[in-house]
Amino acid sequence: MMTVPESTPPASASAPAGSLDRKHEAWSALFSEPMSELVQRYTASIGFDHRLWRADIAGSLAHADMLAAQGVIDAEDEAAIRRGLAQIAADIEAGRFQWKLELEDVHLNIEARLTQLVGDAGKRLHTGRSRNDQVATDIRLWLRDQIDELLALLAVLQRALVDQAERHAELILPGFTHLQVAQPVSFGHHLLAYVEMFARDAERLGDVRRRVNRLPLGAAALAGTSYPLDRERVARTLGMEGVCENSLDAVSDRDFAIEFTAAASLGMVHVSRLSEELILWMSQNFGFVDLPDRFCTGSSIMPQKKNPDVPELARGKTGRVVGHLMGLLTLMKGQPLAYNKDNQEDKEPLFDTVDTWRDTLRIFGELVAGLIVRPEAMERAALRGHATATDLADYLVKKGLPFRDAHEAVAHAVKEAIQRGIGLHELSLAELQRLHPGIEADVFQVLSLRGSLDARAVTGGTAPVQVRRQVARHRARLGKVPGAA
Repeated sequence: MMTVPESTPPASASAPAGSLDRKHEAWSALFSEPMSELVQRYTASIGFDHRLWRADIAGSLAHADMLAAQGVIDAEDEAAIRRGLAQIAADIEAGRFQWKLELEDVHLNIEARLTQLVGDAGKRLHTGRSRNDQVATDIRLWLRDQIDELLALLAVLQRALVDQAERHAELILPGFTHLQVAQPVSFGHHLLAYVEMFARDAERLGDVRRRVNRLPLGAAALAGTSYPLDRERVARTLGMEGVCENSLDAVSDRDFAIEFTAAASLGMVHVSRLSEELILWMSQNFGFVDLPDRFCTGSSIMPQKKNPDVPELARGKTGRVVGHLMGLLTLMKGQPLAYNKDNQEDKEPLFDTVDTWRDTLRIFGELVAGLIVRPEAMERAALRGHATATDLADYLVKKGLPFRDAHEAVAHAVKEAIQRGIGLHELSLAELQRLHPGIEADVFQVLSLRGSLDARAVTGGTAPVQVRRQVARHRARLGKVPGAA
């Protein structure tokens, strides 16, 4: 993040009268003394909100276009504003722009420089708007672009999971409940569960985007303005879906930031669940998968260690994002209408939430694509824990036994197998027939891991045929994800 220097040079003595580029602020005529340096530092946001500069310039260009179309400023002023803002954008891109602490935020820094470059035309740009509606517009424009990038990254991660699922549709993994071996599942089926989660995250983001993409500009400080603004024109120019209909709500609403952070929190929870499984699966006690070395670290003292740092950090960073959600909710809970300075505190948690989720998705797309699978370890583990006991109970039900009776009979068989240290499939046919005389030799196919897997061919089930159908469905869907390549 760009930082503001500890000290900033005093404004040039040649700055034009009335310019913002001086030690006093935009409201200085009312005040008899300058703001103290301590208060400047306490209240300034330029150290973090400079990242809004593209959105600020885009909003200003749309505002100037509308002011000229409405006859509020003339064409010469609009041309000068466009020329000056283009110069400012080029300077920021090149790293030549000097951000000044005494100008407090991105908006006043850009406006002050614009006034230096084009004179009175720069001063006229702020006609009909306030920093209250300006900052609300900038955040929405910036967040809209971030959402589009996040949607693309979610699509990349889903595709990586789908690719792995297709490769491993036939691979048998022990499915767990309560972290106890429950039933055999396809490893591909297991991975597709996360595709469903991330697909819901994308749906939520799409919903959030629609509510983000509304224009506050024109609400001015809180009550609207007496100038004949065409707010709908500005919304169209900026590609927004409509205007905020109430001026008080327009400048004070931060629901969109909270809603985004809530969606991000849930998205990070999904990453955290996947991380926890990768951490378990990579441990020697499981040995189901390995991660490429580039995603791991070693130990400073134990030379044998290969630590899954990336999943562990993602699991930890989830708490960070959830904390930002709690912070934003608390920020807004006691605010009266309309805008309050408290709202300056919305940016850092929002920015960090975007950065954290974006970086996490980017790295997990690569990590999942490079996942190394250990089939033998998975199948060995699936043979432990009598994972096909439910299949035997279902077999007995099909022979006419009520399910509860079948459940009880199989429990006795499992108990005997445990006492003898063997699997259910290792009981003899005669021993199994004591459960029910109708049991035949085909029971051993039922008790096999492969038989259990193939039998679950219901829609949404773990049978490989269903996994491949779901893979095809996801591939078709992902081709329509906004921002996807």
